[in-house]
Amino acid sequence: MKVAIGSDHGGFEYKGKIIDFLNKNGYEVKDFGTYSNESCDYPEYAHQVAKAVVSGEFDRGILICGTGIGMSIAANKVKGIRAALCSDTFSAHATREHNDSNVLCLGARAIGDELALDIVKVWLETDFSNGERHLRRINMLENV
Repeated sequence: MKVAIGSDHGGFEYKGKIIDFLNKNGYEVKDFGTYSNESCDYPEYAHQVAKAVVSGEFDRGILICGTGIGMSIAANKVKGIRAALCSDTFSAHATREHNDSNVLCLGARAIGDELALDIVKVWLETDFSNGERHLRRINMLENV
């Protein structure tokens, strides 16, 4: 699976840990930045990752900022993206199974490293259910 990842300055250090985890577990990863902890504008990185996922170049995307909120708002502006901010493994599982989310957003200042890695693992390993009601709802989202 190919994973696009990006962060702002608030998620920069976290991103490195997640990239290490992904590489160790056989995922193909591309880092879209930022490449330092200097202040930057999160929408730039959210849009790059979201566009890479929508284009089909990457299967999924992961975005990290201080809270994860800004990244999720920015990513969801890109048509075809279903970005989900998760702070627990139940939500990570549910958003894949029910919503077929294609971008995971995390808050580096909101959850610890180990929990973040657990969330990433669950989110990447959970398949979409393809349930009729879930497909219907996703189609409703796409046709707004």
